[in-house]
Amino acid sequence: MSDDETRKLFGTDGIRGVANQDPMTAEVALRLGRAVARRFKHAGRRAGRIVIGKDTRLSGYMLESALQAGIVSAGADVMLVGPLPTPGIAFITWSMRADAGVVISASHNPYQDNGIKLFAADGFKLPDEVEAELERMMELGEGAGTTVPDAIGRAVRIDDAAGRYVQFLKNVFPKERTLDGIKVVVDCANGAAYHVAPQVFEELGAQVITIGVEPNGRNINDHCGAMYPERMAEEVRRSGAALGVALDGDADRLILADEKGQIVDGDQVMALLGTRMLAKGTLPERTVVATVMSNLGLERALAARGGKLMRTSVGDRYVVEAMREGGLILGGEQSGHIIFLDHATTGDGTVAALRVLAVMLDEGRPLSELIGGAMVRYPQVLVNFAVAHKRPLDELPDVCRTISQVEMALGAEGRVVVRYSGTEAKARVMIEGTNETLIRAHANDIAQAIQQALA
Repeated sequence: MSDDETRKLFGTDGIRGVANQDPMTAEVALRLGRAVARRFKHAGRRAGRIVIGKDTRLSGYMLESALQAGIVSAGADVMLVGPLPTPGIAFITWSMRADAGVVISASHNPYQDNGIKLFAADGFKLPDEVEAELERMMELGEGAGTTVPDAIGRAVRIDDAAGRYVQFLKNVFPKERTLDGIKVVVDCANGAAYHVAPQVFEELGAQVITIGVEPNGRNINDHCGAMYPERMAEEVRRSGAALGVALDGDADRLILADEKGQIVDGDQVMALLGTRMLAKGTLPERTVVATVMSNLGLERALAARGGKLMRTSVGDRYVVEAMREGGLILGGEQSGHIIFLDHATTGDGTVAALRVLAVMLDEGRPLSELIGGAMVRYPQVLVNFAVAHKRPLDELPDVCRTISQVEMALGAEGRVVVRYSGTEAKARVMIEGTNETLIRAHANDIAQAIQQALA
């Protein structure tokens, strides 16, 4: 039996659900904390050290306290960093030589949701088999893994964690460059980057206009940030900014806007940066890694310049795994996870924005011109809908038949991707082609077939 089959709590990006409802309860967090402490207990004389960070959701306090209690009760120490972007927590985990890192966040989801994801000592997300092992340890029963009174762990707060991360981000930007005279709109989604992202751009010299920097525990991702970039784009047009940056709740993804207020997604960012790296000979194996959801235009833009696109399953963790296996350094998702393994161990929206700004300065051209020449986007339709259960698609013959008919109709000028969400009770149908009206009809046909089959 595979680890995917044995994992019940962990999905494609940790554990996620509605706060205070199973599995996002204090009780589950307590058991997970104990399992993490036991799994990552240091082999040397000192106790294990676990970093805990979070975004700005109200429920983060509850889960943070429960995780902390579980970890120290099992004899490991906790380092609390408070609200900090997911990539910042990965960085602090590695920088502080901790044994593991825990992120409390549901990323781009609404505030009612929350999640827990884990990093190993090297700052990379845990492989499936380790998550499955943690689940087995959590099933051992009440009190399993607790230690004797003399061995209870302690908790300390790392007060300068945000400052350390800000300095790391500034070091990504070319040392000989500044952002003097450049106006940037930064939308932090009332999330984890509200206090660090604006500081980075300001310290590099930019004039920063901020949106979504007043978190109250309930307004994370609320009509702002990468899920709702229109507000950021409108502010770019109004203010005459050179660039708009919209991060999501945990700041591991971004959506940009050029100086005209036109939205720029992750595929376009990868096309821009990937083609520049190809031209400079700095792209290992001349390859970018993306998922099956990335636009066919990205693949063809790279191919036109002698590069290639490697596709993985949906989820930035699978992109990272493929990058590490192949010795590659650029990858990401259309949704805005952009990963530079020469800088970070996971997607980092601020790092990606800084890399784009560096290209803008190097070439002395506005982003609209750079993006316009980077790739031609194929029409792409994505239909999402709720499902009561996720029955394997290959067990639904009518659905398989409909998908095959659509693929035959599209031929070589289109793609069909049908999958269940790894973090929500939803099915997703994505179709690419040359005629948007036609592919929308095809997507609706497949969605209807799935709904009827699962009814």
